[in-house]
Amino acid sequence: MKKLTIIGAGKVGKVFGRRFQQRGVFSVVQILNRHLQSALNACEFIGIDNVAALADRKQLQEADIWMLAVNDDQIIPACQMLQEQGVLNVDSIVFHCSGSKASTELVAAMETGAAVASIHPVASFANLQHVVENFPGTICSIEGDQRALAVLLPAIQAIGAQVVQISAETKLLYHAGSVFASNYLVTLLDTALRAYQAAGIPSELALAMAAPLARQSMENVFALGAAEALTGPIARGDMQTVARQQAVVSSWDAKAGDLYQAFTPPTQALAARKNYSEK
Repeated sequence: MKKLTIIGAGKVGKVFGRRFQQRGVFSVVQILNRHLQSALNACEFIGIDNVAALADRKQLQEADIWMLAVNDDQIIPACQMLQEQGVLNVDSIVFHCSGSKASTELVAAMETGAAVASIHPVASFANLQHVVENFPGTICSIEGDQRALAVLLPAIQAIGAQVVQISAETKLLYHAGSVFASNYLVTLLDTALRAYQAAGIPSELALAMAAPLARQSMENVFALGAAEALTGPIARGDMQTVARQQAVVSSWDAKAGDLYQAFTPPTQALAARKNYSEK
């Protein structure tokens, strides 16, 4: 079984490590975190002996596969660190878990002859236990060297993921789609809840009002398509209401007003698609 070392075992690193270890895909042999206690906690979560926990890079030993599960801005420094420690060679595989950065960022690893890749789970890791329990079927995007993919693609499939291969050139745009579908959606819903509350609706009731609207809208998008799911004043062509709301929202919160205004043109374009399809 190939040996896997995890650099930066946060939520993503712990989930992948646990799935690889429990499914017998890779053997997790080292976990390097900034703090030893954090590495020890990761060992416990993954289900491996505490001797794998490291906080000193000088203790790193060679492994077959290296997973960089660090923050995006630490990927290049972490890769350079591996090069400096002399633990990489032509048989090594190095991959990171960023959605926005491509495998081509791993220049230091490529200079040693190592094969590189990136694997990004398309999931929210806010609730770690939920991710662990529901990981099977999770879509993971993957790109990189063919030698790395030959090992990592079947490994990801073996832990229950649904794999989609993308290109390094389109990685950033692909990740922007995930940001719109997840991060910005959360921001948008927060704005909706604050607007309800500013209108005098208690917070618990605001949640009760927004939840069915948001859930039904998303279900309609996935079932009918975005154009058919669109409702509301713009879909009806009621631009007077839109203008009045724009003024009120801007008066209440300037940033929320900017957000409302930014959404108007693309929503008009979506409404045009809806109207065209109904002709």
